[in-house]
Amino acid sequence: MDFGGRIRSRLETLGMSQAELARRVGIKQPSINHLIKNGAQGSKHLHQIAQALQTTPAYLTGEIDDPAEGYVALPSADVIAVELGLVPVREIDLRYGMGATELEVPVTTTVRHFSRDWIRIYTGASPDHLYFAQGIGDSMAPTILDSDLLLIDASEQTLHLADKIWACAYGNSGMVKRLRQMADGSVKIMSDNQNVRDEIAYDNELHVLGRVVAIVRKT
Repeated sequence: MDFGGRIRSRLETLGMSQAELARRVGIKQPSINHLIKNGAQGSKHLHQIAQALQTTPAYLTGEIDDPAEGYVALPSADVIAVELGLVPVREIDLRYGMGATELEVPVTTTVRHFSRDWIRIYTGASPDHLYFAQGIGDSMAPTILDSDLLLIDASEQTLHLADKIWACAYGNSGMVKRLRQMADGSVKIMSDNQNVRDEIAYDNELHVLGRVVAIVRKT
């Protein structure tokens, strides 16, 4: 079996398409098709292709006939993260206005890994309850500036800490504000910018989404 035939055989065994192999290697699908039809010809992607096909370059080039011989799987991203003491935290593209931002928009999520020790400086919550989101506007200046990245602990949704900063929904808008539970059951919505007046939310108009536990600022 020639080089192209061995690639084709591994694709069939793994149930993988040429397009998926190309994606994993970081090249275009026609390049994979070219290799299958014309051979390796010194391809600089040989090692990546072999790894993606769970075999070795020696098997693909015909030096050995057992695709499993000498193959060592690379550790997964999760395994590497655990070994390095990293934890996954979601970053969502929803922007919380320090004034107000419409919440009914599509939200995409990216997972990034951070040092567990760094996260523990700010919160003891499980990473499953944490996410990063961006704040926009200047009504919380100088504490939070436009486009600062906010680490939000969604496990905290009860106003047991007066005057802390919270991500919340007021009406149909998302915002980041200081919140204070009042004696009559209402909630005072406060801005750090002295030019923005405070508001009062009554009768469950306000929904707390999580507490802002860290602010990451570009320098």
